[in-house]
Amino acid sequence: MNEIMNKNELLSILEDWNFWKKDLETGFARDPYLDVLEKRLPGEQIKVITGARRSGKSFIMRQLAKWLMNKKGVDKSNILIVNFEDPRFTYLNTAILQQAFAIYLETYKPQGKIFVFLDEIQEIPGWEKWVRTAQELQKANIVISGSNSKLLSSKLATVLTGRHLDITVMPLSFAEFLKFRGVDVKDEAELIRNGIESGSFFEEYLQYGSFPLVVLGEDKEGTLLAYYDDIVNKDLIKRYKVRKTEGIKSLIKFYLSNISRPVTFTSSGKFIHISPLSTERFSSYLETSYVVFFLKRFSHKVKEQEKSPRKVYAVDTGLANVVGFQFSSNLGRLAENLVFLELKRKTYFNPRRELYYWKSARDEEVDFVVKEGVKVKELIQVCWDLSDINTKKREIKSLLKALGEFRLDEGLVITDDFEGEEEYGEKKIRYIPIRKWFLLS
Repeated sequence: MNEIMNKNELLSILEDWNFWKKDLETGFARDPYLDVLEKRLPGEQIKVITGARRSGKSFIMRQLAKWLMNKKGVDKSNILIVNFEDPRFTYLNTAILQQAFAIYLETYKPQGKIFVFLDEIQEIPGWEKWVRTAQELQKANIVISGSNSKLLSSKLATVLTGRHLDITVMPLSFAEFLKFRGVDVKDEAELIRNGIESGSFFEEYLQYGSFPLVVLGEDKEGTLLAYYDDIVNKDLIKRYKVRKTEGIKSLIKFYLSNISRPVTFTSSGKFIHISPLSTERFSSYLETSYVVFFLKRFSHKVKEQEKSPRKVYAVDTGLANVVGFQFSSNLGRLAENLVFLELKRKTYFNPRRELYYWKSARDEEVDFVVKEGVKVKELIQVCWDLSDINTKKREIKSLLKALGEFRLDEGLVITDDFEGEEEYGEKKIRYIPIRKWFLLS
């Protein structure tokens, strides 16, 4: 039996989430994502917005709706937004989805093209069939969002092969973080003029991360812990029906305590006393729910890539700090994690870009290999403190070895505050402070 809700109660929920009777808060514009979505919106494909919980997907949807009204002249009655995380929904099924759409049509009687935004759609079992039908019958131009990349993509792939376009939203970049804090840096002169290189903003970015409401709020640690509870309970335990709840919680804490380090499923499972099979399965859940990312070792042999340890990175350094380790003694690993996240953002905007780490047979290592198409384009080493001469020699030796292997002339070292260039024979090493790299690269 398909349960339905009282019509007036359902309409009241819908009116709270839409622009029909009031002007909703849209927050700070996330221009990189909006630029992509605005270009894609006229197409018939389903637009899919995925990303970590609380990374800003809902606000991006509102911003896109506002753009339709202000820039494209779409009447507000032609836009429907449904947020399926609203606790007032007494049932979550396709019948509710259909009822919400029917009540909207009956009450507001939209004329012309309709735009439907379905937020956190994974809460509705069987949603993909309703979306497919609505698309095939051209009932609406549909944008959906969710906090699980593979769940959405796999379900859409079964019913909408080749008819959906994905975009992944991450927590704020450093440039976005500054914008949220009232600083808009457009060039190097402005960077210096605003005193960003003093480091106070960056220290906050490093310590508390960049979930939008954490950046804007006062109780940063409390908000991060609440996010962690939501991710664990809603995106992992409930979504995947996990019975070994202590096992998956231990694995999260283990990974968030070991960011920027290589891990294997066997060694990780052994450390927290769960089987390698469970570790691999739980790790897949964590990655598809955007809790952590795993970076593979570069190799031309797929088998070697799969068998080698993977480096683990957190979706947010603030989350790693409150759940895993303490901030003060891990600056280098936190900085490397932030560089990874920035490079990862760029791969989402350019599908031809791939990201790896490199390691030689003699254990020489380079943090990041940026590949575009069939060619390696850039090698990046993150070295927070260059004052230790032995550390510098080790990092440069590894980078020079990799430059020779990939036949590149120049390598990049991202530092805390050192800037300059050095030549080693025919190779050049460029040093850039991390704050400058974030804003001007």
